[in-house]
Amino acid sequence: MALITTSTAGLDTLPAAAAPRPGAFRVLRQVWSGGMGRFALICVVALLACAVFAPWLAPHDPIAIKAALRLKGPSMEYWLGNDQLGRDILSRLIYGSRIAMTVAFIGTGGALLIGSMLGLLAGYGPRQIDTLLMLFCDALMSIPMILFALAVVTLIGSSVVTIIMIIVTFMVPGYFRVVRSQTRVLKRMEYIVAARAMGASPLSVVFRHLIPNLVGTLLVLVAMDIPAVIAIESGLSFLGQGVQPPDASWGTVLNDGYSFIRQAPHIVIAAGIPIILATLGFTFLGEALRDALDPRTAQQSRGGR
Repeated sequence: MALITTSTAGLDTLPAAAAPRPGAFRVLRQVWSGGMGRFALICVVALLACAVFAPWLAPHDPIAIKAALRLKGPSMEYWLGNDQLGRDILSRLIYGSRIAMTVAFIGTGGALLIGSMLGLLAGYGPRQIDTLLMLFCDALMSIPMILFALAVVTLIGSSVVTIIMIIVTFMVPGYFRVVRSQTRVLKRMEYIVAARAMGASPLSVVFRHLIPNLVGTLLVLVAMDIPAVIAIESGLSFLGQGVQPPDASWGTVLNDGYSFIRQAPHIVIAAGIPIILATLGFTFLGEALRDALDPRTAQQSRGGR
């Protein structure tokens, strides 16, 4: 499993630092106006709805064992079939979306918060602090993620909290680097130099000028990082080092299907569908947000085609 790093590809096409910031509703309208953005919003909203309303949307108990239905294929009552214990696969995937979305949003949110704070401190603070934080993040990024994850799981046990801790730890350096580099550019902008010359305090500069101009960039990065976080959670659960039975996770359902892939291939196919939809939905959402926040990117894309 590859080391977790925040994707920085295409930062040159992200919203300009000092560009006017469009309102939230205007951004959503622009995202919805494109086919890719519309598909992304539908996927993301559907996944979030499954996570929030799982008890009402799931047609059956996700942990109810029905031996008579063992490895049965899709039917009118069980749309995606049953697993090796006769449990309803659709219900398990719906409940699994709760774990996937929880890990994704808390993991990326925690990494974003910590990484942004450290990045602002390094980019706007004294050079000594910048050097120490850079050394710390470089050292952290040099540790193989999978070895660290397995060591942590062995020491404190596998759980959703453990997975979130691992993800936050290894995603912080990526957000730190992005915020640090953007802050170092922004603090040299004329309007910030003028604000400082007029006596604005460092906190005022950070909250009134730096953070608002970083929001667009960070939103795009978060949207594109969520699929990687979901893949990590599913991968650890597939290996038996994440969510433990009888709790439902996309990774555990995938592991069940892999064990019986010859007798019941429908389990693997069903378990892969939400992972694919989540990856496409959040990736397309990141692309659509980037185009909406920086119209020049959309014009260049249309011109290239």
